Amino acid sequence: MSQDQPVTLAAISGAHGVTGEVRLKLFGEGIAALKQHKAFNDGTLTLKKIRDDNKGGAIARFAEVTDRNAAEALRSTVLTIARDALPELGEGEYYHADLLGLAAVSDGGEELGTVCAVENFGAQDVIEIEKPNGKKFMIPMTKQAVIEWDEKRLVVNADFAEI
Repeated sequence: MSQDQPVTLAAISGAHGVTGEVRLKLFGEGIAALKQHKAFNDGTLTLKKIRDDNKGGAIARFAEVTDRNAAEALRSTVLTIARDALPELGEGEYYHADLLGLAAVSDGGEELGTVCAVENFGAQDVIEIEKPNGKKFMIPMTKQAVIEWDEKRLVVNADFAEI
């Protein structure tokens, strides 16, 4: 991923109430990651308040959004920050955005497809790979399944790959 490409932390899924609050779908580290930032989308949205919705998402209030109509108008808007606003990564760490779009290859050199999603269902991240024929398969983001990755490709243990 390019260092100057913005990173998406959440998406607005709709209005909440009549006073301009919005519902958020969270990505990556969730509400804790959002709270660290006050401005999103190149400063066009300023976070005033955020709280957990107890359903895996959040309810947020932005200074620029004062009523339900303005909140509804933002439906499907993604909340981004500049890449350099994120903390440095430690060894073996990654941002989901860095994996999306990577070419996936087996450790035997076979092309598997492209990373199209990174999900977390509770235990660990799961990588979804779309094969050239459009079919998709998932693998766990573990050292056994994903041998290595860099900014160009993700190398998958052939035992985990759907070839």
